[in-house]
Amino acid sequence: MIEEMKILSVVIPVYNEEKTIIETYEAVKKADSLGYTKEIIIIDDGSSDNTAEVVKDLEKRHTNKKESTLRIILSPKNEGKGAALKKGLMATTGDIVVIQDADLEYDPAEFPIMMEPFIKNKSDVVYGSRFISNRPHRVLYFWHYQVNLFLTLFSNVLTNLNLTDMETGYKAFKGDLIRDIAPHLDSRRFGFEPEITARIAKIKHIKIYEVGISYTGRTYAEGKKIGWKDGVKALWEITKYNLLTGSHKSD
Repeated sequence: MIEEMKILSVVIPVYNEEKTIIETYEAVKKADSLGYTKEIIIIDDGSSDNTAEVVKDLEKRHTNKKESTLRIILSPKNEGKGAALKKGLMATTGDIVVIQDADLEYDPAEFPIMMEPFIKNKSDVVYGSRFISNRPHRVLYFWHYQVNLFLTLFSNVLTNLNLTDMETGYKAFKGDLIRDIAPHLDSRRFGFEPEITARIAKIKHIKIYEVGISYTGRTYAEGKKIGWKDGVKALWEITKYNLLTGSHKSD
């Protein structure tokens, strides 16, 4: 029941983001969560800069514990975004769980947009689409955009979903659902997106929604990490998780 939903878990995977993680944390902390208490979980994925020290200091300085809690998970070595997300998702306790990148390409001020389908439509999963929104979008790489569209189309062919943005980093889930799926995730890098999409598509009677969001992408000079090799690998991962991997759930 909606009345029982009181905690919003915000999972933030971090790798070499010492320049942005404080701003991200502050933005998450002040973002409207529609009255839900925030559970902020930051996973440092073996950063080689000072990110780990920065997040440990954040933990010491965290205030307003009635409105939000903060947990830090430190990985001794870099394992990849997917591995970091798996740790963070398994550590959540919230009724709704949202993934927030540490580089502020996605705006925490849009938490209410992501949460609305859970509250009004009893959704199970919400994708924040960069391609159905009239909100501000930074203009960047043409071919990156085309690859995203192609990967979404290929994923849709195999999942029979009509998503517009499978590769979006802004995804939200019912807490119990994602905590049931998380132990079975095995993609360690950016394959999380096609893997989680394939896994939820195999669950019967699931309600998936998309909402339009803003997007402030980064250039590679500014720290963007995903490259063309990850796009090629995503083709294999879409195939693997849709055709060669069974569902862990029967309904």
